[in-house]
Amino acid sequence: MADGATSVPTRSTPRTDEATAQLRARELHGNDRTCRSLGIELDVAGPGHATVRMLVTETMTNGFGMAHGGYLFLLADAAFSFACNTHGPTTVAQGAQVTFLRPAAVGDELWAEAVERSRFGRAGLYDVTVRRADGTVIAEFRGHSQMISGRPGTA
Repeated sequence: MADGATSVPTRSTPRTDEATAQLRARELHGNDRTCRSLGIELDVAGPGHATVRMLVTETMTNGFGMAHGGYLFLLADAAFSFACNTHGPTTVAQGAQVTFLRPAAVGDELWAEAVERSRFGRAGLYDVTVRRADGTVIAEFRGHSQMISGRPGTA
């Protein structure tokens, strides 16, 4: 996980094993038509974390010729979604914000790494860093999740 962050399980949030977490994220990605249509690939997934990647195409640019912020947000949101759904019950975004730090250009391969910072009851907090393939940070995203089905600690 980025920056040495770890998820700390509590009695109400048992630890999800790697294989189960990866399977959950891959199933969700397989059903995500938006990710498939934009070429967003799920690279890595585990309990409370996920990494996705996308190539910026000409159709993703704004009037200035830079990657449109909406696509950067979408990439980060996809990583967030896969990370927060590795634990089981259906979990969605309650809110999110993004800070754009640098532009991305056509041909840039972007990577978004989501890391769980905290889960409490039905809610969670996740940070996502969007980088170019060379490691340059493009954007930072923070997402708040809310479980809408099941109970904490159940599949």
